[in-house]
Amino acid sequence: MTHSAAMAAEILGGKTILEALNTDLVCDAINVAMREIFKQLVYGRTQTAFSENGLPIGAGLEDLGKGLRSQVGTMFGTKDKGVRYLEMAEGYILNIGLDENDEVIGYKFVHLGKMMEAIRNGVDPKEAYEKNIGTYGRFSEAVKVIDPRKE
Repeated sequence: MTHSAAMAAEILGGKTILEALNTDLVCDAINVAMREIFKQLVYGRTQTAFSENGLPIGAGLEDLGKGLRSQVGTMFGTKDKGVRYLEMAEGYILNIGLDENDEVIGYKFVHLGKMMEAIRNGVDPKEAYEKNIGTYGRFSEAVKVIDPRKE
């Protein structure tokens, strides 16, 4: 998909919205993203599309001040060990919480974008790390907690 995104960035510059929507970008995910961006523009749901002077060239989620970054999901699964989340949209996975059947019910993560933003703003790295740890799902109910990179 990253290759398709790179291709889209190369191909779409200077095209109208209709031309962009009619461009087959090979990857279904990119095509769906184009459709969603179109709907946001048409229905006025973007956060900055209608701001004064519009969106600056090169603007991305980071420019919106939310500590977001390019989101990468990395997960693996085997019959023997089950699923292992390494990185999700929320961030780098520290631990996975399992129930009594060894099924994932949540995870603990560090939000890397917010952590790096805090460090860039002068917060001590250890403090920034600790303040940007969160959990997802029913992590607190886990009967077993594992490090997905070691177990």
